[in-house]
Amino acid sequence: MARDTRGTIEIKKFADHHVITQANPLSQVLRRVGDRDLDDPIARAEKALAGLSGEFKQWMRIEADRLTAAHAAILKHGFTDVACEELFRAAHDIKGDAATFGYPSAGAAADSLCRIIEHAPELDHVPSDLIAHHINAIQAIVRERTKLDTVAMANELSRQLRGIADQYLKHANRNRPDHLEAILAPSIMPGD
Repeated sequence: MARDTRGTIEIKKFADHHVITQANPLSQVLRRVGDRDLDDPIARAEKALAGLSGEFKQWMRIEADRLTAAHAAILKHGFTDVACEELFRAAHDIKGDAATFGYPSAGAAADSLCRIIEHAPELDHVPSDLIAHHINAIQAIVRERTKLDTVAMANELSRQLRGIADQYLKHANRNRPDHLEAILAPSIMPGD
């Protein structure tokens, strides 16, 4: 049996194979704690999140207002690179934050808007109502989320917006088969 001079690797040779065992270098830095001293980082994170939850509605309003401002800049100045990037970033931030902040339907609508921005061959040819409907839906979902009967309606609205966006993207990319594959791929958004 050969041994590494540092004592970290042990090699056992057999007739038809070798077994290599590496020492665990982390075993020297582990600290054992008693049952009463156990720390639950997930519980701590959930507690911290619960402490912040009162601010989620305000944060989502800020994000939705940012999206509306980006859209207003496009309406005023056209689809400049800066305006398109800001619209995408605002929608993408909502897409990422919405589920955590308790607005999953807004996240689904923002995901659909991101897909339009990413996959439309030319943004200035996208029907202006399609973008406006996404932004208005996100604003309504953020504004009306507290009402119990609006959850199902918000989910249905987001689902229908995604369907219309996908139909538009399939038509707009009909001559771009490489893009069609990405468009037709299933969504990775939670709940889809």
